[in-house]
Amino acid sequence: MNLRERIGVDVGGKLTLEDAVEWAAEHHVRYIDVQLDVGDNALPRISGVRGARVRSMCERYGTRLGLHTASAVNVAETAPYVGDAVEAYLKAYIDAAIRLGAKWVVMHAGFHFTSDKAERMQAGRERLKRVVAHAENKGGRILLENLNKEPQDAEIHYLAHTVEEWRYYYDDIVSPALGLSFTVNHAHLVPEGIAGFVRALDMSRVEEVRLADCFRNGVEVHLPPGAGDIDFLDMFRRVEGSGFRGHYMAAFGSLDDMLEGRERLLRIAARGGID
Repeated sequence: MNLRERIGVDVGGKLTLEDAVEWAAEHHVRYIDVQLDVGDNALPRISGVRGARVRSMCERYGTRLGLHTASAVNVAETAPYVGDAVEAYLKAYIDAAIRLGAKWVVMHAGFHFTSDKAERMQAGRERLKRVVAHAENKGGRILLENLNKEPQDAEIHYLAHTVEEWRYYYDDIVSPALGLSFTVNHAHLVPEGIAGFVRALDMSRVEEVRLADCFRNGVEVHLPPGAGDIDFLDMFRRVEGSGFRGHYMAAFGSLDDMLEGRERLLRIAARGGID
């Protein structure tokens, strides 16, 4: 599979599931991410009948569908009842993935409020262990994503935004149902940078590399390639040189922005002889 086929598009909630698969086929996009949180795509609307229909469409068009949970849902929740609801939400994503034939579900480590960081990291890791076990039993696949840095004086801080924090989860959760989703623009925001993440990671565990532009050690933005200062040619050389052969996922702007961005990324990669 060449690089064009490996660069997917994060549709999010921009289209219904059915329209997303049709759109992907029309634009020769092999990989798509969809969120199941609101509207016609909301989790309660994913019936067995609808799941079979979407699964059949994906098979017909050769589309590989993934799901993406909301980072606003705090996987590190410690409040009574609320934590149970978070766990039910994550497990419902796994169940929906099985109905839809989705190949992966991207999940997160949650967030903390500074003084409760250790408590929340432990709670989130234990919750992810249970959800991963659920995925293993169902035949599902979870990809744990590295999240973004927040400003130092922010009240809320995402977890797993550094290599050390991310490793706290993935080193301790050993399961064939758990892989990693590496977001390069999030890595670009912290001192280790993209190069540091690639050196530290076991890239055989990375199945998805998420792409957007931003500014070095800056704030969270998802810009089209070229609108920030990420050296995407260097990124491709490092990631591909690590032996990564999974898919990439464009995650910025509109659907048209991502199609245009894919072409720019392909031109950048071609300059380095990467196909």
